[in-house]
Amino acid sequence: MKKRNIINLIKYYTDENDVGFRNEAFEIARDFDESGDHQLAEYVMALLSNANTFVPQTSEFESSFFDKVTVGNESLPLPELIEQDIIGILNAVSRNLGIGKFLFQGAPGTGKTESVKQIARILGRDLYSTDFSAVIDSKLGQTQKNIAALFSEINGLAHPEKVIILFDEIDAIALDRTNSNDLREMGRATSALLKELDRMDERVVLIATTNLFDHFDKALVRRFDSVVDFNRYGQDDLLEIAETLLNSFLTKYKCQGRNVRLFRKIMSLYSPIPYPGELKNTIRTAVAFSNPNDEFDYLKRLYYSACDGKTMSVQELKDKGFTLREIEVLSGVSKSQAARELKES
Repeated sequence: MKKRNIINLIKYYTDENDVGFRNEAFEIARDFDESGDHQLAEYVMALLSNANTFVPQTSEFESSFFDKVTVGNESLPLPELIEQDIIGILNAVSRNLGIGKFLFQGAPGTGKTESVKQIARILGRDLYSTDFSAVIDSKLGQTQKNIAALFSEINGLAHPEKVIILFDEIDAIALDRTNSNDLREMGRATSALLKELDRMDERVVLIATTNLFDHFDKALVRRFDSVVDFNRYGQDDLLEIAETLLNSFLTKYKCQGRNVRLFRKIMSLYSPIPYPGELKNTIRTAVAFSNPNDEFDYLKRLYYSACDGKTMSVQELKDKGFTLREIEVLSGVSKSQAARELKES
């Protein structure tokens, strides 16, 4: 047992941090066991068990403020600029330099939360997301107390090197304190958040996301080591991402009809092309719902989606650069009939 363990036990007891206290006690028991003092280790474990505590497995911990997030193993296509920022975060965390607070800002569907999952997967860490509905309370002053309790649990993690904490849509408790439209109680909550971020354990990696960066308190922005802008998508980036998603779903659902050229033309009908979150749902639905007896039915569905459920005339499709064969696939009008209509017009 080290001096740090004793100091932490006293600190957690003083702060009434039950989770941190129990996790520290279990770490002490494991230390006793590893050093050969098995009887003392068993005695500590028995005391904790009689106190209705739980034995944490790896980095698992129980909390009313956090939910464990399933990371998965799907790849996430990103523009090169954003990808380089993510690689920088991976490098910084791996070097253990005390740089661990990051803010991802951008419009909905730009891949902020998915990027956090990928970071957790690559680093081999468990991901826990904060349930802000359990933090925000209508009682005066209770939200600040909940924020303090939340960070007390974060700082009390037995193995901070094995987890990533996600504050998804942190703007729920972090709007500009100087905004006259903001509730005074939420302004105090933001002040409490600033204070807790300042004294957060440097070993903890915390990533926050927001769609409302322009309304953020500037003092809060300065608490983060880095801010990553997820709005940096060009149309070429989105086309490339759309194609990557399509190939993934065609492989997954075993559809044989691949016509990348036609697919790209359909994507160009969107103005603008949606961000990856919406793209993923749109393409997946089109492929999954397609007629298995029609290899290009998913392209028709994507075409209708791009045109808001409307259809274009043969002439309009021709003017958009579609060939007679492509017109036949999208409209159901045969090539010969389409040729006659174009000739007549």
